[in-house]
Amino acid sequence: MSNSKPVLTIITVVYNACNLIGKTINSVLNQSYDGIEYIIIDGASTDGTVELLAEQIANLSHFLSESDQGIYDAMNKGLARATGDYILFLNAGDELATDTIVEEIFQTASSTGSARPDLYYGKVMLIDGAGRLQGERRHKPPVRLDWRSFKTGMLVSHQAFIPARIITTPYRTDLKISADIDWCIACLKKANNVVNTGLVISKYLTGGLSRQNTWLSWKERFSVMKKYYGLGSTLFFHLIIIVRFTGYYITSRRLD
Repeated sequence: MSNSKPVLTIITVVYNACNLIGKTINSVLNQSYDGIEYIIIDGASTDGTVELLAEQIANLSHFLSESDQGIYDAMNKGLARATGDYILFLNAGDELATDTIVEEIFQTASSTGSARPDLYYGKVMLIDGAGRLQGERRHKPPVRLDWRSFKTGMLVSHQAFIPARIITTPYRTDLKISADIDWCIACLKKANNVVNTGLVISKYLTGGLSRQNTWLSWKERFSVMKKYYGLGSTLFFHLIIIVRFTGYYITSRRLD
């Protein structure tokens, strides 16, 4: 990692999201922080996304459009091209929270006395397809984060998880929905100095793959958690997750 001002590599993967990608790009290009490498990986879109991105090539560090084997294959292509000190994935439809947020993230290390953090994390605000705020995620980031923190669910959103590039590894492409959880835990196992920024880092577009494929998401997540935490622990904490989810669902229906 460089001793000078850190470079943040932001990676956006996109497929047929012409109506969403523009605000994602603008939220990155409008940042006050000038140490940003921006990579966009497109999966050979056919809806006008490629043409829109072609107009932004001068503002991008790397742009690739070709068919892929799924979202994690595309994310691996972005990782392979990254040269920054830190990595943040911001998918089509997501946005950085403010125009100064990257600058604020890196200021938190100096304010807490942390030198060369291995990982930064924070919060997200949920937004719908029209960009309307839906509040914070039900899962709240812990005050202190380590690799054991995900036993009861993915407490930190991918869009607010910023590891040093040197502790990252490629995503598992045998997983179709939950490779992000596996990746985050793997990063945390290598991280010694983790900084809680306390900041809302991104606006996260709801309705992703895990919402569309709930059963597969749960199946893959169980497999990932068993790998890291063991079968007994995973069964116990999944029981807690189910109870909490049921309570949340019942409460939400009452509020409706």
